Order: sequence, then C-alpha cells, then structure tokens
Amino acid sequence: MPRIACVAHFVLAVTVCASAAAGTISVRHDEPAGRVEVLRDGKVLLRYNFKTVPVPAALKGRKYAEPRSNYLHPLCSPDGECLTRDFPSDHPHHRGVYWAWPEVYYKGKVRDLHALQGVFARPKKPIAASAEYGVGTIEAVNVWKWDDAKPIVRERARIEVRPAEGDGYFVDFTFRFEAIVEGVLIARRGQRAYGGLNLRTVLVDDQRITEHTDPAGTAPRRSYAQITGVVKGAQRPAAIAIFQHAGNPRYPGDWVKYPKIAWLQPTFPASGEKYPLSKSKPLVLRYRLWVQAGTGASDKELIRAWDAYNSTADGKVPDKKKEKQ
Repeated sequence: MPRIACVAHFVLAVTVCASAAAGTISVRHDEPAGRVEVLRDGKVLLRYNFKTVPVPAALKGRKYAEPRSNYLHPLCSPDGECLTRDFPSDHPHHRGVYWAWPEVYYKGKVRDLHALQGVFARPKKPIAASAEYGVGTIEAVNVWKWDDAKPIVRERARIEVRPAEGDGYFVDFTFRFEAIVEGVLIARRGQRAYGGLNLRTVLVDDQRITEHTDPAGTAPRRSYAQITGVVKGAQRPAAIAIFQHAGNPRYPGDWVKYPKIAWLQPTFPASGEKYPLSKSKPLVLRYRLWVQAGTGASDKELIRAWDAYNSTADGKVPDKKKEKQ
C-alpha cells in the first residue's frame, strides 16, 4: 500500500479559526462541494462529507458500490497520514467513520443503511461549521429516506474536534435520531453482529487491537478500545482509541472487531434487539475518538481519558464513596 497523505483539494468557501495551546484549529467549509474539513495549523485532521460522494470509476457496477454521504473520510494521524478507507474493494460500502445500521425496519420490511441498500441518509439543512475556544465544530441534519424517497428518521449529528495531550486530538460525536413516522426499528446484522458507529481503518500492519469493558456492577463501569498499526511509508505508527459514553442507552455496547480489515466498533443496540425509534424522545448516542501518533495510549492513560470524557452531564463518573453510603 503506498503512503497516503491527507491533503485538501478544494476552493475554500468559509474559513474560521481559533487558537489553542496545542495549535490553531480551523474549519474549512466548501458548501458547493459538500464537505467540511477541520485543520490544525493548516494540516487536515478530518473531512466530513455531507453531500453525495460518487463511486470511483474502477468500482462502478460492483455490488454494494453505491454513492454515499454523511461520513468522515479522511481521518488523519497527527503526522498527516490517512487512517481510514473509503470504497475498499473488499467491502465497497465501507466508508471511513460512519454511523449506520444493517437492519432498518419499517412497515414489515427491512432495508440496509450500512450497505446502502434501500435506505439512505440525505442532507436536510446547511451545515454549521465553526471554530471557537480551540474547538472545531460541525453540525449536520440528515434525513433517512426509505427507498430514497420517503423520510422516516431525522438525524442530528454534532462533531467536535479538539487537541489532546501531545500531538493527538479528540473527535466527539453526539448523535440524535428521531422517528418521523411510526414503526421504525434498528438492529445489528442478524441482530447480533455489527451495527452502530463503524470505523474502517488502514491499520493492518503491526496491528494491535485491545478492548476493555468492566464487569457489571463495577463503579464506574468503563468501556473503551484501541487499534494501533502502521500506515506503509509512515515514519511512525498511529492509534485510534474509542470511548463509549456511559450515558448511552444499553451501555456498554459490545465490541466488534475484524482484524483482517482493520475494523473496530462499539455496537448498538443490544444483541437480539430491534430498537424502536421514537417520534417524541430521540435516541441519543455519544462517543469519543482519540487519534494519536505512536503505539497508542497505555491502559492507565485510557482509563484517565475515559474518566475525563465521562465526567460530564448524564455520563458523570459515579463517586465510589457516595455509592457506599
């Protein structure tokens, strides 16, 4: 695999900046092209594709090679290496970092948002992009369309990018899914395999995947995982850690990994479940990525990072002393 560098190739429509101790975070929003990039000191960290990305010529006609939108690619290492894959020949529907379910039920039928079969997420409103106080923020509203026609789910995604210790950075996701019609359910593949926040990477060489979920009854009950590896041609390894937010329903989700294709994800919903989406109470899911250069964080560092992420709002880390009282 040749070295892949993350480089911007489009005319800027909007540029806004904010200073941070670990560098200057900026956001570049190209509305006509349908993408937003978050940068640090002028170097691309990630791109959110909110409009349709066409199928590459080499894959046209292949099963599951479908135009796609509403995903992150590239996601880059602090050294500028592209860590994600889009339109891989083995699974043409895979697309960097994306949130989708292989089973979406409506009126007794099932479609596949994960593999882009019969239901699609389409942009609804103009993207909001800003950089303030050292944080780059992207906000998007998409609508899931049954047979690419009937709106069935309204999705709101908030993506926040901020510097982390050293030269790494965090990517925080907050997703809200609200049914537009009655009777929409989502599930994992076969209601037991993959589904939810999906991460397809290029970290195959010298790969190491670790996952950790505390036993039930542990307080706090932490759940995190990490994939490390080398992008060919890179000067050093890279790592991506994933943290589940304790405020998520059905927490903690199962971890699913496929090392041969450098795939790692926290799943939702629970195994064996078809989860109903509500018109009155949105499903809210939150996750954090920690993108790092090098061989990845130690277990102590991952524990500390999970605690920091979960020490807010409805995912606040429980106080062990208070629990014993």
